Amino acid sequence: MEDLYFNIKYGRLYEAIEGGMCEEFIFRHELGTIHHLFIKRKIPIDIQGSHYYDLTTPYGYGGPVITKLFDTERKEELVFHFCQTFQAYCLEQNIVSEFVRFHPIINNAADFNSCYSIRFRRYTTGITLKGFEDPVQEEFSSSTRKRIRKALKDGVTWRVTVHPPDLEQFKIIYKKTMERIGANELYFFNDAYFSDILDYFGDQLILVEALFDSQIIGAEIHFLSGPVIHTHLSGTLNDFSHLSPVYVMTYAIAQWGKEHNVDLIHSGGGITTAPDDSLYLFKKKFGKNTEFDYHIGDKIWNEKIYRQLVKLKENDNHTKLFPAYR
Repeated sequence: MEDLYFNIKYGRLYEAIEGGMCEEFIFRHELGTIHHLFIKRKIPIDIQGSHYYDLTTPYGYGGPVITKLFDTERKEELVFHFCQTFQAYCLEQNIVSEFVRFHPIINNAADFNSCYSIRFRRYTTGITLKGFEDPVQEEFSSSTRKRIRKALKDGVTWRVTVHPPDLEQFKIIYKKTMERIGANELYFFNDAYFSDILDYFGDQLILVEALFDSQIIGAEIHFLSGPVIHTHLSGTLNDFSHLSPVYVMTYAIAQWGKEHNVDLIHSGGGITTAPDDSLYLFKKKFGKNTEFDYHIGDKIWNEKIYRQLVKLKENDNHTKLFPAYR
């Protein structure tokens, strides 16, 4: 797949974070091909001396995706054969269960609802560039455009760098931002993570910076993935929040994307599932017309072992958490 999230190098970015190894399963059939990328994690509970594993998508989005389909009317049949074959693979590899974050733009969840237990999680947002002569006018709210005009008038400028030589300044700003907002430990990436980003995806990496009096007051990184820009991480200096650096950086990447024939900027969603989530509502200010359904899914590939693990963990098999043994 062309999209970043289906690239095995992307999955490898999260091996240490997830405590597992990134693998891919490619199912080839006369009806088509399905690609599946996941991180395989050892379950910290043994049963009679045997080790078991579970699967999860790397941070972001993913899941199985149909890469070739020779007969559209037989898509469900292709998925059925994939599910049967993948279950046999999981049993052979001592894989017990799987958690999937499906890709909201590709909407691969719709193709696999017969295989996984799928549920809507929340909406994600974006900025549509293709089809709009002036995406800023069409997608940004009027109050957002007003704040951008004021910031630019006050002297804020921006810089866009494709394939930056390093991310040192970005790391400082990003860490300060995560500390300021009390972010989950998951979002505190180490130096090796940023080094790997440059090694694996340097030519697809876009660094956007907001500047005031020659000082960097905000920075964010994006991935260019075919016709789509995926916004990845962002940070600002607290002392300059009144200058609206995020507004200026979002304006900058929208301008750059339009100039370079990008179709869409995918901004992601909020932190919670609530329709009034503050981060989600903030992102909607830049994408009035653009929204995607984000689904998650799960599957128990080995019911017998799953029940045993839950029992050994002394957990409730009906908990909303998945898998219940973790």
